[in-house]
Amino acid sequence: MTHTLVADGVSDVVLLPVLTWSLERQGVQSIVEQWADCRRVLRPKTLEARLRTALDLYPCDLLFVHRDAEAQDPDLRRQEIAGALDWTTINHVPVVPVRMTVTWLLADESPIRSAAGNPNGRINLNLPNPRTLEQVADPKEALFGALKVASRPGAHRRSRLGVFERIRRIPSYIDDYSALDALAAFRRLQDDVRLAIEHLARN
Repeated sequence: MTHTLVADGVSDVVLLPVLTWSLERQGVQSIVEQWADCRRVLRPKTLEARLRTALDLYPCDLLFVHRDAEAQDPDLRRQEIAGALDWTTINHVPVVPVRMTVTWLLADESPIRSAAGNPNGRINLNLPNPRTLEQVADPKEALFGALKVASRPGAHRRSRLGVFERIRRIPSYIDDYSALDALAAFRRLQDDVRLAIEHLARN
């Protein structure tokens, strides 16, 4: 199966491993993942235009469309995605974290320490309780801070790798995302993936 991710921004490519893991959880095998990098063309101004461009450049069996809820009702984001795809029958799954994508990377300190280049560090990272991640007001700042603290001691270690590159490396140290089942938005994603796979199997 080939799946394509259309995301809000470049940093949201960290969702790809999460989505592939979610498919594998449903028994899907031989997965090819694609990030719809539309930077090589004139960036479409509307979500519908972005989705049309993405499907032209990255055809797939299943389309994941990411939109951070931010201060919006997640259901409004889901409706927005559905409306932008009313011209096609492509199977799609909305990916709508309550705050933003990096929220889901705050659930486990070990991958953060490894991405920071200090896997054996013991300094407290002050991470929020996994069950309350959706209540974190600024998850990006929380993750930036955790990476900075995790890289100590040694300022030289912090200077070797940019913070965004370290964030992109975090998923490579995660084998199991089931801890995120404590979050409503993640459970919704898992349900949507299951339903999409069931629909594909029937057709």
